[in-house]
Amino acid sequence: MPSDVVRVIYRKYDGSAHRDYPARLLTTDDLGVWLGVPAGTESVYHGRPSVEQIPFVLLVPHHAWWTCMFNPPPRTSEVYCDIATPARWEGDDTVHLFDLDLDVVRRRGTGLVELRDEDEFAEHREQFGYPDDLVAEAEAASRRLLGVLGDGSEPFATAYRKWLALVV
Repeated sequence: MPSDVVRVIYRKYDGSAHRDYPARLLTTDDLGVWLGVPAGTESVYHGRPSVEQIPFVLLVPHHAWWTCMFNPPPRTSEVYCDIATPARWEGDDTVHLFDLDLDVVRRRGTGLVELRDEDEFAEHREQFGYPDDLVAEAEAASRRLLGVLGDGSEPFATAYRKWLALVV
């Protein structure tokens, strides 16, 4: 892969494939690593080949229990955060994460912030045997994101727009 390309690999806690796609390294700053995914990017979703129809920017924080996708219209979610284990980097060109089911989303237009997939989290907690400390971290990350996605905190308010402009 070219040096400005990062492979993003999400798995479920049991190790099964979730998402896998190449992204362009945009920058690294105090918030984390900003990656751009243009429309037409070939990806794998739940083990099946897919093509990204709408571009997005992914923020992979340095040490947090989430990642965040920033989306342009016509996607109805302006900001979509996956609760996930902290990133594990393999060199500079591959990042591994375990998706922990919960998502915190801010809707375009209304600004409504919602927690999604609590049922899937509860089901996988049993099925995959999530440890109690993992559950506590995932729930704490969800609560924090529910607040900051709606209160004007950066990078969730406007800071991401300069990066999104590079991939739309």
